[in-house]
Amino acid sequence: MESALPVAEFQQIKLRPVPKVKRRAPQPPVSLRLKHKNTSATTKTTTLTTPAKLYGKDLSEYDDVDVESLLAQLSPEEITILAKEVDPDDNFLPPDQRNSYECTKEATGPLNRKQLIEHINKQAIETPDQPEFEPYVQGKVRGKKWVPPPRDSRDIEAEEQIAIDMGEEYEHALNDATQEEIIDLAAILGFHSMMNQDQYHASLLNKGQPVGMGWDGITKSTQQKLFPMDPPNSTDVEESIKRVKDDDSKLIDLNLNNIKNISDEKLEQLFAALPQNEHLEVLSLTNVGLTDKTALLLAEAIEKSKTLRVLNVETNFISPPVIVKLVQALLKCHTIEEFRASNQRSAVLGNKIEMEITDLVEKNSSLLRLGLHLEFNDARHRVAAHLQRNIDRIRVKRLNQRK
Repeated sequence: MESALPVAEFQQIKLRPVPKVKRRAPQPPVSLRLKHKNTSATTKTTTLTTPAKLYGKDLSEYDDVDVESLLAQLSPEEITILAKEVDPDDNFLPPDQRNSYECTKEATGPLNRKQLIEHINKQAIETPDQPEFEPYVQGKVRGKKWVPPPRDSRDIEAEEQIAIDMGEEYEHALNDATQEEIIDLAAILGFHSMMNQDQYHASLLNKGQPVGMGWDGITKSTQQKLFPMDPPNSTDVEESIKRVKDDDSKLIDLNLNNIKNISDEKLEQLFAALPQNEHLEVLSLTNVGLTDKTALLLAEAIEKSKTLRVLNVETNFISPPVIVKLVQALLKCHTIEEFRASNQRSAVLGNKIEMEITDLVEKNSSLLRLGLHLEFNDARHRVAAHLQRNIDRIRVKRLNQRK
């Protein structure tokens, strides 16, 4: 590291009387052009660039100078002289330190805002208005009056000759249409230019039209179609639990949606039988009254499941931390491809819970679809991007197997 600039030399540089001149833009480095004589007719020109110097030294030698230590050795008078030559553009400095203006007056006392405003208002009232050289005269026009330039005749003709080409088929249909059909069509589309004057007044008066039709007719909505209510879920819960325990090979899809009277004991029996089952692939538990206690048992059963592909626990009473436990259990179960758990007791999961779910989903390589309402855009985008990568990887794997 080069030695710092001596203090005496720095003081000598700064305290030297400098004439006040206008500041100029920095000049480019000096270029020297040397001509070399050749034996041939051509002349070779070489350009040499010399670095800019300050007091005989390169500017790069001043990079390692400790400015703060040098300023600490200056006297207040020297700092004042140095400050007059500096114009810092720093908003954190007060205005009196950002300019060279010096106020030598002493403070007359504390600021009295009310008195100051009264003084300003008094000065404004007492100050006479500047006299007008030419008084205002109503109706007199001074100067040149603005006149819009004349429009081009081609633009006016183009606006007047606007025509709509509807095609031969539509023109033939309109030519053969009756007056009543034209009126009804104009009333529906609002194309008043399709009618002549007699047709227009006839449509306003409903002349020759049935009551309730035409422009004064009342628009009525289409009658809604009534569909019968879905029948209640008639699945036998006890029989289903028994079939899950017995590992029934025909039981692949178990749907217990909207069954209200499932007790916690039956749910515990069902979740205890899931790890031993090797045929169940789809389990739907929508609106069955799942709580955190039974959901934690379900999370333990998911970790040991071998064949479960789809799990639906929407519209229950599961809290956000337990939802995180369920998503975390999916990491140990590599067979689940779809997990749905929206519309729970808490409508909003929160930023912390959503970030935890996002991190767990990004670690899962088998999940393809996730049914959760994420409020924050970052979580939604990251989850969607990761699920799309999982889908693409499985698609490429299947294509390679077909080949």
